[in-house]
Amino acid sequence: MNSGVVTGVEEYIIDNSIFRIGSVVEVVGQTVKVRIDSGKNTSSILYKGKVIQNISVGGYVKIKKDFEEIIGKIEGELIQENREAANKKYSSNKDRISRILSIKVLGYLDNGKFERGIKELPLIDNTCFLIRAEEFNNIHQFVGDDDQPIKVGQLEFDDGVDIFLGVNKLFASHIGIFGNTGSGKSYTLAKIYRQLFKEFGERARFQEKASFLLVDFNGEYIDDAIIDNASKNTYDLTTSKKITDIDDNEKLPIDKITLENTTFWSIFLEATEKTQQPFLNRAIKDRYIESEINNNDFFQYVVAKLIEATSVSGRNIDKAIPTEFLFELANYLNDDNVRNAARFFISKLTGGTELYGFNLDGVFNNTENIGAFKGKVESAFNSRTIDVSGLSKIKKIGLKIILKYYDEMIRGFSNREHLAPLIKRLEKRILDIEKVLIIKDHAVDATHNLTVVSLRNVNMTIRKMLPMLIVKEAYDKKKQENNKSHSLHIIVDEAHNILSSSSDRESKEWKDYRLETFEEIIKEGRKFNVFMTISSQRPSDISSTIISQLHNYFLHRLINNNDLLAVEKTIAYLDKVSADSLPSLATGTCILAGLMAKIPVVVKIDEISNKCNQPQSHNINLVEKWNN
Repeated sequence: MNSGVVTGVEEYIIDNSIFRIGSVVEVVGQTVKVRIDSGKNTSSILYKGKVIQNISVGGYVKIKKDFEEIIGKIEGELIQENREAANKKYSSNKDRISRILSIKVLGYLDNGKFERGIKELPLIDNTCFLIRAEEFNNIHQFVGDDDQPIKVGQLEFDDGVDIFLGVNKLFASHIGIFGNTGSGKSYTLAKIYRQLFKEFGERARFQEKASFLLVDFNGEYIDDAIIDNASKNTYDLTTSKKITDIDDNEKLPIDKITLENTTFWSIFLEATEKTQQPFLNRAIKDRYIESEINNNDFFQYVVAKLIEATSVSGRNIDKAIPTEFLFELANYLNDDNVRNAARFFISKLTGGTELYGFNLDGVFNNTENIGAFKGKVESAFNSRTIDVSGLSKIKKIGLKIILKYYDEMIRGFSNREHLAPLIKRLEKRILDIEKVLIIKDHAVDATHNLTVVSLRNVNMTIRKMLPMLIVKEAYDKKKQENNKSHSLHIIVDEAHNILSSSSDRESKEWKDYRLETFEEIIKEGRKFNVFMTISSQRPSDISSTIISQLHNYFLHRLINNNDLLAVEKTIAYLDKVSADSLPSLATGTCILAGLMAKIPVVVKIDEISNKCNQPQSHNINLVEKWNN
């Protein structure tokens, strides 16, 4: 026998004398029950000078079935009376009690390599063994031969066992990070992307072939979080300032094509499907009104509309439309000249039936009357001009929508009751959108491939609408490009703000459209190399369709029963032991589960060494603040 070489006979003896723990007594589906041999109830085993942990709930075992080696996880244990020992005359009380393990089958060893899934199930009397150190490490090896590893932490209950994750398996997938406030979920999100950028950030191909869009509701990832601020595009948007105090470089660039898309305005204005969306489509595509806005003599277009409004016959035309049109225009343009003209115009109405001596129900049927009336209308303005040349492109589209509305009202083509609420929403929201968006040829600065959009200083309307708009724009462009060598990674922190399936603060049509859009990305995104990472403290608020379509999960402490049920129902990779431990996980510790992890494991996430790169989500130290 050669020194240092273990033969098959020796291995058999070692297995059966040291690592054997018992035999199978019951198999029900994936659940296997094993009776422990007497004398194997110690908490640890001394082998070759090393202490090996013995059987325990949450530990792993190996069951041999002929040449197959089946790997299982201990989910529980109980004691049973051993009837055979009880019937023996001289058996001790100790021998009359059997210790039974409940084991869930996880996978098998194939040429020493762990594979998840069921190839075969054990049979009664198959022998059960503790797993060796090399087998333990193999089970916790989450990096393929053709993948590149990044280190994220260590096993919580096995000091010194580092956990490496494969870049392909992790980032070419949809990721869910869930946990209560203060459990460390923001830190985990920052850590995995910090490790990715540390490994690949300086590579030109990485900069060219991957784009990252991070929607940050609470401003936790601005400044130097994840990577230095100089190495990413950061937009700290605000609606709390006056528009004159907001610089153009503080606004998020958006493509002109997106702004001229009916869907954009339908989302932004919460347009109803049957009436308001078709109107918006007509307004956006109306090239005649657009040309009149860009015409140097826009004033004459307004005058022509006023004449048309007061010369149309028929009782269905509201006689207040001319003055409403002028006041609407004055408020939108903030033009006192138009506002004064509106006041003068309304002062000339006599009993609501005549204007400047002309019967409003009558039709101007001769050139002389029309000319005289036009002169009187023009005289209502102090100066014959309405300046729209200084309007932004965003505000010009809003103006086009207003003009189209009154054009259809004047001609009797649309119902005021259906469209008036849309115009009211436009008045307020167009100012908000001007504060946060600016039209550019390229939607996002291509200098860096990580873009962070902070929504901490925007109002509730923009907070609700904007993430939907920018994510949809990025996804639609990626679909059109269909560039298989380029990937888009959409990261949404505090995702319950926009992925909630139970929100009552919005119309049913808007909620359905919002959820359908994100569900499409989750279901179809992989075909176009689009991957989502969502982080939330309330998984129960998020659509179950979205959660169930995620591939990899980092589960931090969850206490609310609804959240626990949502996680257990939708995550098929989670075993009972892992699910039961969720409420008691320490801060910074999470359960890693999914396609990437061959088995669910409890991982303590490593610290981000440079505090500047940590997310701004730390709990405040009140004692320190109050003592200083």
